[in-house]
Amino acid sequence: MDKYLEMIRIRFLMMLAYRTNYYTGILIYSINIGAYYFLWTAIYGGKPEIQGLSVLQMTTYVAVAWMARAFYFNNIDREMAQEIMEGKVAVELIRPYSYLGMKTMQGLGEGIFRLLFFSVPGMFIVSLIFPLQFTWDLTIWGMFAISITLSFLINTQINLLTGITTFFLYNNSGLIRAKRVVIDLFSGLLLPMSFFPLWAQEVMKYLPFQGISYIPSMIFTNGFSHAEAVNALITQVVWVAILIFPIQILWHLAKKQLIVQGG
Repeated sequence: MDKYLEMIRIRFLMMLAYRTNYYTGILIYSINIGAYYFLWTAIYGGKPEIQGLSVLQMTTYVAVAWMARAFYFNNIDREMAQEIMEGKVAVELIRPYSYLGMKTMQGLGEGIFRLLFFSVPGMFIVSLIFPLQFTWDLTIWGMFAISITLSFLINTQINLLTGITTFFLYNNSGLIRAKRVVIDLFSGLLLPMSFFPLWAQEVMKYLPFQGISYIPSMIFTNGFSHAEAVNALITQVVWVAILIFPIQILWHLAKKQLIVQGG
């Protein structure tokens, strides 16, 4: 376990060396959230609520969704693809640790850095500019903390699956870009699931993407009742467990047909 903790520390320090990028990122995210704020204010047009969310809740939802994205987002699928194409993965596979576990810990180190140096200061700055609704209910904060941890795991598992496909496709840059668009759209980052047509909501209930952004954001904004929040957390846990199986199966098949393209 010590070596995995060391990977988290090393990735954190690597991100710390380029922290200026994230200070400018806070400004970019603030502008993005501001654009969504004025957009949703215009959409509501004085209505008290739409789909059970008030304009204040929607503003908070948008801010939380984008700031939470900084924590769960990572590029380990691109890193895996690059290492596979360059042949570096052959060296990684003979080292005394799990390659997939190592990538997950690297993503966690990156996420912790972004949480401390991006999400927290970013939310503080955004809250000074736009009206947001924060709760001081420790139960909500606790469920939200659990939820964004699970959202990190779900997003990372999907990235691992995408990265592993490089063994079979050899160049999956198009798939990686498509995956990012699908996640941003169907995770609830751009639009809450409750705003989609009913038929689309029924389909999305059977997909893991809701556990990435929609569930933690709805928990934080009190868009869920307590019972709904608990059920949503259970849904996230179930998806974390389900995604383990395709990862292990695909990884087992991938190692059998490893072709080093470079190195």
